[in-house]
Amino acid sequence: MANHMTKGEEELMNHLWSLEKSFFKELKDQYKDPKPATTTINTLLKRLIDKGIVNYRLFGNSREYYPLISKEQYYSKHLRSLIKNSFNNSIEQFASFFTREVEISDSDLKKLRDIVDTQLKGRSND
Repeated sequence: MANHMTKGEEELMNHLWSLEKSFFKELKDQYKDPKPATTTINTLLKRLIDKGIVNYRLFGNSREYYPLISKEQYYSKHLRSLIKNSFNNSIEQFASFFTREVEISDSDLKKLRDIVDTQLKGRSND
């Protein structure tokens, strides 16, 4: 599956994921002013193609770009990699760090607990 993306690649991918497929001009129009140079966007697209994250279809001389992986697939893989490499592959260590070190309100912690409870209930019904 895909390699890690740079910040610029992630920004481009967020635009492409929201569009689902896009010609170059539509993709460039997604950026706020000042927009990146055409060469910058082309370089990002080439790197994403080389990484197996993006592909394109030719329509005459125009390319319609589309993602090869979903946003969820990409971030799920990288979260698993973060847990494996930074937390000794321990979900418990990750959860402990996340709930301790990230500023989370009591309300959000309760929502997280509800999400976990819902997942557990769903699994016990299998």
